[in-house]
Amino acid sequence: MTATPQRLPTLDGLRGLAVMGILLMNIAAFAMPFAAYFNPLAYGAAGPAEIALWMVEFVLVDGKMRAIFSLLFGASLLIVLDRARAAGADGERIHFRRMGWLLAIGLAHFYFIWDGDILSLYAVAGCAAWFFAEAPPRDLVRWGMLLLVLQGAMFAILFAAVAGGAPDGASWIDLQQGYGIPPADAIARELTLHRGPYLPQVVHRLTDSTMVPLVQMLMFGPETLGLMLLGMAGLRSGFLTGGWSRAGYVRAALIGYGTGLPLSLLLAAFCWWRGFDALIMFGAAMPLGLPARPFMALGHIALAMIWLTGGRSALRDRVAAAGRVALSNYLGPSLLMTGLFYGYGLGLYGRLDRFALLGIVVATWAIMLVWSRFWLDRFVYGPFEWLWRSLARGKMQPIRRQDIARHSQ
Repeated sequence: MTATPQRLPTLDGLRGLAVMGILLMNIAAFAMPFAAYFNPLAYGAAGPAEIALWMVEFVLVDGKMRAIFSLLFGASLLIVLDRARAAGADGERIHFRRMGWLLAIGLAHFYFIWDGDILSLYAVAGCAAWFFAEAPPRDLVRWGMLLLVLQGAMFAILFAAVAGGAPDGASWIDLQQGYGIPPADAIARELTLHRGPYLPQVVHRLTDSTMVPLVQMLMFGPETLGLMLLGMAGLRSGFLTGGWSRAGYVRAALIGYGTGLPLSLLLAAFCWWRGFDALIMFGAAMPLGLPARPFMALGHIALAMIWLTGGRSALRDRVAAAGRVALSNYLGPSLLMTGLFYGYGLGLYGRLDRFALLGIVVATWAIMLVWSRFWLDRFVYGPFEWLWRSLARGKMQPIRRQDIARHSQ
């Protein structure tokens, strides 16, 4: 018998908000040279309006949506384990098969579609999270915080090593091209590559960026795993399921914003005061920005929970639907955006300013909210969710609602 899986509406809603927020930050990486993601002066117009837009996104969104997604990933993998065990299935086998296939999907995404993938990182961290699945919430919080401290120490060591390098050394050149204002020839190379045909871009990722997924795992693994463990604690404690009182969520929001917002605002102001210097921007992305991220994520989640537990509404239902197909709403925009911006599509790479990109994001959000509800009225899983589920189980899974109903009779 195959039954429609039970859902937790609050988790779906949070996941929908997070995947929409991730696109808001990723759009610059899709549409502009790499350094423009971190530095508002790296490419294109950089007037007061553009600086203000960058600062709002930096304070409220950058890294915070990824943190929320990591928390929710930890909660979700715990749900899968719990349900597998309750059904008498081999939860360990199911979990590691899911993570193995997610790693394969993530690497395919990175090398053949877009080099901003985070799924491979989540797959590896998800494997490590399994070892904490039986831990009580208090221990999960302790381990999660310890891993965040470890991540901060790693970032600080890396920052010190880069800051102590020779001004004309390779590390400083890489720093300027990644976080500062790249030289004209570096910008020209990125524009030529991304405005060109598909095959050279794949070759570039397979050769020049071969080790990037591994480096990403090593550099961001502790933070990602730590946030997953905190998400598991959030599930067990009822925080992510709507189990807290409204007053409890208000207190959590005050703690999160009361700590994270001043830190984020001060860091944004410091970046502006230092003229968006490459070293400072590197620090903002690594050690200096880390302390604020979990607190801002806490504030965002608590505020979202107040809204999500406020009763049914058309908008809440559509956001939850977007979260139910979050994998498709993460991979789908990669296909859409590379088709818009890369040379084998419309070739708009480097041709639009930040406000025009914001318009594209809003339009894509509208598409997410419309198609997700439309699709789920007819199918049980999103297209990429169905692919992942079928691969993990080793056979094609029913996807149409009428097929599910027929099998359950």
